[in-house]
Amino acid sequence: MKESRFVRTSVGNVRLHVLPTDRFKTFAISMYIGSPLNEQRITPTALTPFVLRRGTKSYPETKAFRERQDELYGAGFGFDVLKRGDYQIVHFRLDIVDDKFVSDGQSLLRQGLAFLGETVTKPALENNHFVNKYVEAEKATVRKKLEAVINDKIRYASERCMEEMCKNEPYRLSSLGRIEDLDAITPDSLYADYQKWLAESPIDLYIVGDTTLKEAEQFVRETFDFPARKDVTYLPLSPQSAVGEVKTVIEKLDVNQGKLNMGLRSSVTYADDRYASALMYNGILGAFPHSKLFVNVREKESLAYYAGSRLDGHKGILTIQSGIEVQNFEKATAIIKQQLAEMEAGVYSDRELNQTRAMIENHLREIRDSAFEMIGFDFNSMLSGKERTVDDLVEAIAKVTPQSIQEVAREVKLDTIYFLRDRKEE
Repeated sequence: MKESRFVRTSVGNVRLHVLPTDRFKTFAISMYIGSPLNEQRITPTALTPFVLRRGTKSYPETKAFRERQDELYGAGFGFDVLKRGDYQIVHFRLDIVDDKFVSDGQSLLRQGLAFLGETVTKPALENNHFVNKYVEAEKATVRKKLEAVINDKIRYASERCMEEMCKNEPYRLSSLGRIEDLDAITPDSLYADYQKWLAESPIDLYIVGDTTLKEAEQFVRETFDFPARKDVTYLPLSPQSAVGEVKTVIEKLDVNQGKLNMGLRSSVTYADDRYASALMYNGILGAFPHSKLFVNVREKESLAYYAGSRLDGHKGILTIQSGIEVQNFEKATAIIKQQLAEMEAGVYSDRELNQTRAMIENHLREIRDSAFEMIGFDFNSMLSGKERTVDDLVEAIAKVTPQSIQEVAREVKLDTIYFLRDRKEE
């Protein structure tokens, strides 16, 4: 089968996306359940998949739950809690061997879907709520993950920059929630939040492998038991691109190396036809070893241990991260601003343009080699409301001009400078 695009239907309120292909030896299954970033519900939502992985109605003990994965020829089950724009996304994934490689009388795809469906919709319960010992254990797990952020100073500085930049926006929230919310969560309150989450959140189910839309739809109808509800979908995001006076925030902790982060806003998002130009902008500025930030801040001036940029295409936010000696704050800030000015002035060498284009196109082509990467790429389209394929974006990258990059650059505005430094007096 040589399908190059996902084919789609709906099963109840679950949107089903299937890519029939015989290129892989396994079935890749992903389920995305998304909800708006919300201060009251972000921590219960983050905690929920940790509790769901502990057991189901049929396999209420964690040991039996994991043994069931072994019975499915070592099926790989896992999850992530992500932040995409102003949405918190719980991503469940299951990797299970293709039927034709084993001598099992039953469809492994159907069994895998049944396992995932039960995991999400029929958790282990006691007294009509989540199992207390599971909830308490996983609260401790989430607490440790949140506490660990302070020890990872690169991640800490990145999150703090966004907290300061987006003080009045949901985007300031961490996808894993807040430590201060954990103590108040009970098995009963978490189960109530979980039921509300399933009833109100868009659900997208992806299957990549040697199957058909008709077969996959039949298996999903037989194995999934989601509550009846109204149709829900993701709302289009309007990026907040207006910037007033640039904020400078300096925080002092026990660190040996300063972390200089900058947050910038743009009106160009994943759904915009100019998204390819925004990718080129970010690539030339700081995404690669040949980029302006790496070459000028780290290599030429030896000011940074690392220097780069990252684009959140769903939010229209670009971030710059660098690790510097504390005494180099002013000089490093000035040189980074100089690179931003060059981007706005349209100063791009042929080397920067050609290498950036080649790097992005190569990365996009590599997506085709991974079923889960293809799923992730397509889900970005669903989330943004702008359907495009890998080939569409490769073609758009090839057509990007210096002028179109400059148009994007003129809309990128510095919003916040965040500097994490030591406690010593200057």
